[in-house]
Parts: sequence; structure tokens; C-alpha cells
Amino acid sequence: MNQEKQQSFTSVISVDPYKREYYKSVSSHLSQESDPGYSKSQYAISYLGTKSFISALISVSKNIPEDDLPDVIENKVYEELALDMAISYKTNYIEAYNNVDESNRFFHVFVVDPLTLDEDFKNVVEDIKYIDQIIPAPLLLKTLYTKEIIDDAGVHCFIYFQENDTFLTIYNENEFVYTKSLKYSLKEIYERFCELLGEQLPLDIFLQILSNEGLATANKEYQKHLIKLFAEVFLHISDVLTYAKRAFEIEKIDHIYIGSELTGIAGLDEYAQTYLAVKASTFDFDYGYTSDTGHINQLHALMQLYTTMPGEQRYECNFTVFNRPPPFIKRESGKLILLTSAALVIGLIYPIVNWSLAYAESLRYAILDTKYTEVHNTRVTREATIKLKKAHKVEAQKLKDAEEDEYNNKKNTLMKIRDVKVNYPMKSKHLAELTKDLNRYSIMLTNISYDEKEGKKAFVFTLMSTTDKKITELLEYLTKSKTNKYKFSLESIDYNEKEKQYISELKVTLL
Repeated sequence: MNQEKQQSFTSVISVDPYKREYYKSVSSHLSQESDPGYSKSQYAISYLGTKSFISALISVSKNIPEDDLPDVIENKVYEELALDMAISYKTNYIEAYNNVDESNRFFHVFVVDPLTLDEDFKNVVEDIKYIDQIIPAPLLLKTLYTKEIIDDAGVHCFIYFQENDTFLTIYNENEFVYTKSLKYSLKEIYERFCELLGEQLPLDIFLQILSNEGLATANKEYQKHLIKLFAEVFLHISDVLTYAKRAFEIEKIDHIYIGSELTGIAGLDEYAQTYLAVKASTFDFDYGYTSDTGHINQLHALMQLYTTMPGEQRYECNFTVFNRPPPFIKRESGKLILLTSAALVIGLIYPIVNWSLAYAESLRYAILDTKYTEVHNTRVTREATIKLKKAHKVEAQKLKDAEEDEYNNKKNTLMKIRDVKVNYPMKSKHLAELTKDLNRYSIMLTNISYDEKEGKKAFVFTLMSTTDKKITELLEYLTKSKTNKYKFSLESIDYNEKEKQYISELKVTLL
């Protein structure tokens, strides 16, 4: 909120649309609002979760004029993201300054389905009637650098767990680079924990354990499952970071800030630092606000801080369609009332000014008649010019169609090459993954073979174990956890009297 808005509004209300949670600030004090309402003197700000929008990096020629930039970017978004042309997506963008290219400019685009906006903010609009600002959550982090809450440069990764979403965002040299919604929200972590535990624990109890005890809970059974669960979480995070580093040519991540909307998950930053081998600390900053509730959700604090920043020092990316009512004179009803009033006044004074108006009208007619002659001549000239331009356009269209055909042929060839590179299964990767599971169950591997028939790729592992139970436990684990990637078959388990070992052949077909 700029200086003019600060003078116009007495308070700011920040909104979490997914939890229907509100915080109001007056000066530097935040208070939670249980029953918010409509107020003209209140500035409302909210955010979009990473699940609610599509983000991408696109390039645009530097020759495009600024006035044409929005239309060009919107057209490229529909084309490159293969969006449904029948849907009027709401698009915003910010310029990316980390890419060096003499010919092109780069933009981070954010795309939202209007139905998603209506669905996410339906309840909020019922409460407060309007929302002045809706910004993608990852862009709020820019204020940490502008306010010098984080004062060191480098590549920083922010990971924030929420009940219904978890987002990962990367900033490089204080500028936004990449964001992604992770598949492990607090609710999904809870469901996975109950699956590992084998019983249904109430959600509020689970969140209380995470908040109060963290990964070092005194309950050994809980701790065992939490350690295993967060190993899966950080494996997913590691994969995302690997992709981001490769896609955006990032050499290394310098610092990770990790946290959640809970009061804190003890040991989470230490676990992240150990697992990812990157310096880590808690996503919990001092924004200079006081509150009666003690703990403040980081996104509420960031939204409040965002409204204090001048426009040139923050990312302007507003998705709101829930604007406040316009001033009276700008409303259709207001205009009608003003016009009616003016008509009544004119009607009362008409007898007095009738002669003056008639004389003025005759002068106006003479002037318009002269202008008509000039415009008519201009029109005839321009029609001839347009006809010539249309002929040129037809020739240009033929050249354009030929260029497009050549471009599409090259594009299809490159796509086929890329498909081969990306989708070709890497044997060593699958072998490494599967042999790790063999080691987990202390099963020896005596032989490996690989075969491709009728387009199906398969490994055959010859397994050896002191007991047949280990082999069956391995098969049970694989069929539960990896059926989205492989198909497993094991016909028999035989006992080798000479070796005193159980031997079996496990066939693994890649899906």
C-alpha cells in the first residue's frame, strides 16, 4: 500500500482464504478477527496458494513495444502452456532479471482460472464484500529483502508447510526464480502418518504433537514413523531442487528457510540441513508486529508488510476481481441520478435560453458541414491505401504460412528427440533404486538380466536369502510402495539344499 493509500485507510486486514482466517493491523499491532465485516476505511489483502495458479517462464523479443507487451505475453501463455482458448484465464506477470539475452526479455507469468478465484474466495467475499489485493504467495517473500530482514545475497530456498498446501520457492540475488506446490501438505503428512501407524489419530492431536514435540517426540513409535515420513518428504524436496537447479542453471542453494503455519516443528531445520547438505534455519522472522495471539502465521505477517511497501519496491501482481464499490459519481446509478437532475435544471431554464441554443446549433451545423467535406476526402484516400495494404497482407500471409510450416516441422523433430532423451528409462537409476530396497531387507542378489520385448522393458533379479520370509516381505513392500513405476511378479521361492538358501526370481517390469 503506497503513501496515498496509507492516508486513505485506517487499517489493513489480511485474509487466508483457505482457512477463512483474518488478521487486522492498526499501526504495528496485529489482532485476529473472528467476525470481520465490510468497511470503507479498511484495506483488504489476500494471497493465492501455489495449487491455485500455473507459473512459467517465457521469453519475448526486446523489439515488442511496451504497449503491446500484455497482449503478446497473453498470446504466448495460451500457446506455450496449451491453455483452453474457450476459457478467459486471468494472467499477470513480472519481469525476470536473472536471464542475460541480447534479443529477448524474460517474464515469470502467473495464470489463474477465473472459476478457481470464485471458488477460493467465495466465503471471504461473503464476509468482507471486497478484496483490494490478491497476490501469489511466493511473491510476498520479496518484502524480506526489501525490508532487509534477510540482508545476505545468494540463492535462497523457502519451504513453508500449510494445512492444505506446501510451497517451495527459490530466490536468486533477491529476485524470484521458481516456485512449486509440493505434494506433502500438513494434511497429507497426517494421512501418511496414520497409514504408517496403522490407526487413525485425530488431526488436531497430530498437529499438536508436531507443534509441541516435533521430530523428537518422546513416543518412540511416533518418532520412528515421523522420521520415515519426513525422509519421504525430503526425498521429494531433493528431487524438486535438483530439477530447479538444472532448469535455471543454479550452481548451488546457499540457504534454506523452512517452517510451517504451526508454532514450530522442532528439529525440522536441522533435519533439512542434514538431509539436503545445505545450511538451513527456521522460516520465522521478526517483522516488527506485536500481537495478542503470540504466534502469527508467517503469510499474514508478510501480507501486512507487503502493504507498507512502495509499488516500485515490491512485485505488483494483483489477481483480484472483487473490487470495492466505485465512488458515487462513477456508478451507473449515480450517473443516472446526476443526468436526471441536470435534465430537470435544463428543463426549467429552457424557455430563457431557447433562442441562444438554436443560434449555437446553426453555427455548429455549419462547422460540422465543413469538417464532413474534409473527412470525406480523407476517407476516400484511406480506403485506397487500405485496399493496397490488404493486397500486401495476403502476400505476407503466404510467406508467414510457409515459415510456420517449416517451424512446425523442426519443432516436431525436436520434440521427438526430447521425448527420446527424457522418457528413455535409465537402467542404472532403476537398478540403484531397487538394489537399495534389497539391502533394506538383507537379501543377496546373485544375478541380474535385462530384456525388452514388444516395447516392454524388464529386469529379472535372482534373489538369495536365508529365509523365505525376507523375500515375501520385500515383495509386499515393493507392491505397496512402487506400483506406480513398476509391475512385480515372483512365481516361486525354492530352497537350495546345497547352499542352505532360499532362491527366487523377481521380475520387474517398467511401466
